[in-house]
Amino acid sequence: MTLLEAQALTYAYPGGVPALSGLDLRVERGRRLAILGPNGAGKTTLLLHLNGTLRPSSGRVLLDGAAAGYSREKLSHWRRRVGLVLQDSDDQLFAASVAEDVSFGPLNLGLSDEEARARVEETLAALAIADLADRPTHMLSFGQKKRAALAGAAAMRPEILLLDEPTAGLDQRGATLLLDVLKQLQNGGTTLVFTTHDADLAWAFADDVALFGQGRVIVQGAAGDILVDAARMNEAGLTVPFLAQIGLKLRRCGALGAQAPLPRDEASALALFPGAAVVGPASSKPQGGPDFEALTSEPGS
Repeated sequence: MTLLEAQALTYAYPGGVPALSGLDLRVERGRRLAILGPNGAGKTTLLLHLNGTLRPSSGRVLLDGAAAGYSREKLSHWRRRVGLVLQDSDDQLFAASVAEDVSFGPLNLGLSDEEARARVEETLAALAIADLADRPTHMLSFGQKKRAALAGAAAMRPEILLLDEPTAGLDQRGATLLLDVLKQLQNGGTTLVFTTHDADLAWAFADDVALFGQGRVIVQGAAGDILVDAARMNEAGLTVPFLAQIGLKLRRCGALGAQAPLPRDEASALALFPGAAVVGPASSKPQGGPDFEALTSEPGS
């Protein structure tokens, strides 16, 4: 079921700089949608249209099939349903402490102080930052700011959560924790939409993908179909994800059945190589199995 939709959106920044050019996009309920494209392609501008922050020059945004409105009342209703987490957390955090910042949204929903406090405590615990509740927001680390900003949006319990480059700047542990929290939100009924230029992240985490370029969606569909289409990926200035390349190479050499799923994460990739061991920093490929470099290189290369 389509929950949020953009139809023929056109937008230009002051000075006539084009950002969106007749863009169409569908957000399906309960799915994880990656909006994938190179930096500077206009992905952030699209998110700002999807929650009503920006108004298109032409085209429209639909919520549950009805055109979204831009009056104060309609924007308030829109943003209760569609939350947004910006890439730069400093643009989102404004209160004196983490708890105060996270409580702002629930209090504006009309919840009592007690209800808002309970929601804040629940959200901070889920994001593993309960110990930061009283810390000033300007004294947080980069990763802590990311999680605090996400907590502020999640505490509103939106139907759709928009995230701009959610793992940008995070180390591996921080990114894993963040993605685990997003999975929990989805399990609780939240539809996720995130922008990224990382095809490997989209391959591992997204259900659906919209390839973005020159202010429009080039193609949208299931991640497993779109991300292995080298021609489409090249059109968006991207390459097929590494694990997908391994799986496709295994199919071509007969080591993986034509109908067998391609590996989507490290564990499923290693499972394709009997006897392979997880290796340390001294080596970049498993021992005792096929050679990863040979599998991903073309004959004669």
